[in-house]
Amino acid sequence: MKITELLTQETILLNIEGNGKLDAINQLVDTLYSAGKLTDKDTYKQAILKREEQSTTGIGEGIAIPHAKTSAVKSPAIAFGRSISGVDYESLDGQPANLFFMIAAPDGANNTHLEALSRLSTLLLKEEVRSKLLNATSKQDIISIIDSYDVEEESVEENIADKKNFIVAVTACPTGIAHTYMAADSLKAKAAEMGVDIKVETNGSGGAKNVLTAEEIENATAVIVAADTKVQMDRFNGKHVLETPVADGIRKPEELINRALKQQAPVYQGGSGSSSGEGKAEGKKGIGSQIYKHLMNGVSNMLPFVVGGGILIAISFMFGYNSADPNDPSYNAFAAVIKYIGEDNAFALLVPVLAGFIAMSIADRPGFAPGMVAGFMAAQGGAGFLGGLIGGFLAGYLVIGLKKLLEVLPRSLEGIKTILLYPLLGIFFTGLIMNYVIMEPVAAINTGMTNWLSGLGTGNAVILGIILGAMMAFDMGGPINKSAYVFGTGLIANGVFEPMAAIMAGGMVPPLAIALATVLFKKKFTKQEKDAGLTNFIMGLSFITEGAIPFAAADPLRVIPSVAIGAAVTGGLSMFFNIGLRAPHGGIFVVGLVDGNPLLYLLAIVIGAIIAALLLGLLKKPVQQK
Repeated sequence: MKITELLTQETILLNIEGNGKLDAINQLVDTLYSAGKLTDKDTYKQAILKREEQSTTGIGEGIAIPHAKTSAVKSPAIAFGRSISGVDYESLDGQPANLFFMIAAPDGANNTHLEALSRLSTLLLKEEVRSKLLNATSKQDIISIIDSYDVEEESVEENIADKKNFIVAVTACPTGIAHTYMAADSLKAKAAEMGVDIKVETNGSGGAKNVLTAEEIENATAVIVAADTKVQMDRFNGKHVLETPVADGIRKPEELINRALKQQAPVYQGGSGSSSGEGKAEGKKGIGSQIYKHLMNGVSNMLPFVVGGGILIAISFMFGYNSADPNDPSYNAFAAVIKYIGEDNAFALLVPVLAGFIAMSIADRPGFAPGMVAGFMAAQGGAGFLGGLIGGFLAGYLVIGLKKLLEVLPRSLEGIKTILLYPLLGIFFTGLIMNYVIMEPVAAINTGMTNWLSGLGTGNAVILGIILGAMMAFDMGGPINKSAYVFGTGLIANGVFEPMAAIMAGGMVPPLAIALATVLFKKKFTKQEKDAGLTNFIMGLSFITEGAIPFAAADPLRVIPSVAIGAAVTGGLSMFFNIGLRAPHGGIFVVGLVDGNPLLYLLAIVIGAIIAALLLGLLKKPVQQK
């Protein structure tokens, strides 16, 4: 099937209006809908946005390929759009996107359709194609350009296992339509340029193509897995495996190939039945990065319970601080139910869920049950958040040990391990260690820390707030930011709410300050930065600190100190005003639910944002006008 059977004049938009990502997406969706290619415009758009949440489809070089596979597509189609001035599409190279190919694939798309769609993505790697498309003057020109380069090639599965010093790779993206094949072609093209032998398996929507053989894997110098979705990994046991996002296969092929040739990748040690490419190759990773990954897995799965439960508790206080107490004059039955749901149930699961998912990150599913039990014991025994952390890691690594010990059992008993032996022995030994070794000393430490934080004087509380606020702004979503955030969420589980308020307020400051600076000091920012600055108002109010990252990356020596100082001031003021927060997220939407005066809390945020914005205006140099 030719690409131009899917891309027609009715699905071409020569001039995209506006310079925002949503502007481009909305107009391309409308184009497909007007051409009769969609049965449900809204459902298709949501599928496109969901794909964007996984990773941007702005692949760089001025190209964006938003795509989705959904039942809302009536027939396979491609919409082409063009913006001469460029659209801020959050592209991988940070540059505006000019050429857009929106791919619509129905759930029942056959291999012929999918091959045509993937072929389009490979054409766009050619600079001459991009240049001609950008300069085309009519819809027919667009069709002619694509047609002239659209040559169907037969798929030849070459066995190169007998060649020396070659590498193998697997590419895969969530939809298996565009990025999978672009990454494969980018790796193959760069390898040919470097004189390196490579074979690339593509895990696309039409199934795996050019599948790697056991002989090829055995003889390969190393393996590159450029994937954002699950890949069969056990076949790579004992090989140097370089795991990376599929976007790196498109953007950084030379770097990946050089690292593979030098075997600058950990040796993969897979577990029984593993089929995921999500970080199993940890052999040479530092212990710190491993612990951080497991901890973040626990925290991210715990957060919905903290957010939902915390907001429900805060809402119950709107009826009166003691409205859930039947013996209080302010008693309200509905408020009591809300608090019961949030505090006695959602909050009761915080520590078990944290521990369970830490253990699962370490030992896969067999670690989950022992981890949950360890977390529940910590919560019930007064060891709290700290006990849950220890219990999760204990359970995970204990199950890893059990797996190694039980490897001697016959393969005929493989099924009974997961059903019986891992949960039985994992829960038993984890429970014993928690009960006799962990619980009592950790409970004492946890109680002491909680009492110390609750009894902090004003001066010490302000200092703590300053430190936490600065940490939130220092790397904006990185390890330091996350450390402060984990500290705050852990204290919520222990009933200490003031540090979390300082943490969220501090995290709101960087994007708010940048947005404010782009308005007050317009001559010191480019047009693209000013446009992005406006979106930072929304991100800041929503407590999405990461909105400030592009500005910090472009000018770290001026931006980071400015926002860190502003966030530190905000954190200190929040603690000074004695503000508590039971919900660790929500930004402006939960300010009215804080413990304390919400107006003072807002004042703390505003003061910090203004200070940071003024510092930015003072330190940044004016943009040189061309």
